[in-house]
Amino acid sequence: MRDASEMELMLNGYGLTTAQILYRMPDHPHLLQTYIWQEYDLAPRFPALFRFVEFWRDKLEGPLHSVSYTHRKLIAPNEWRSVNGELVLH
Repeated sequence: MRDASEMELMLNGYGLTTAQILYRMPDHPHLLQTYIWQEYDLAPRFPALFRFVEFWRDKLEGPLHSVSYTHRKLIAPNEWRSVNGELVLH
């Protein structure tokens, strides 16, 4: 996935996934902090998002409170058109 361009990812069915992660501060567990994560991912399984959440649980100190996400396909293969000409003004 890292070697492909954004356009190639979108044409292969990837969409932009944004997650809002609320976590507790390690030194002050009564305080919540927000972290925003964004990556191209495949719905409905969301492998990149789940890898990141697993990384967070395994490596970072702040325990997760909640994760909310949204996913949007920005372009689909049926929306792609080849343009045969170009119109230049001025």
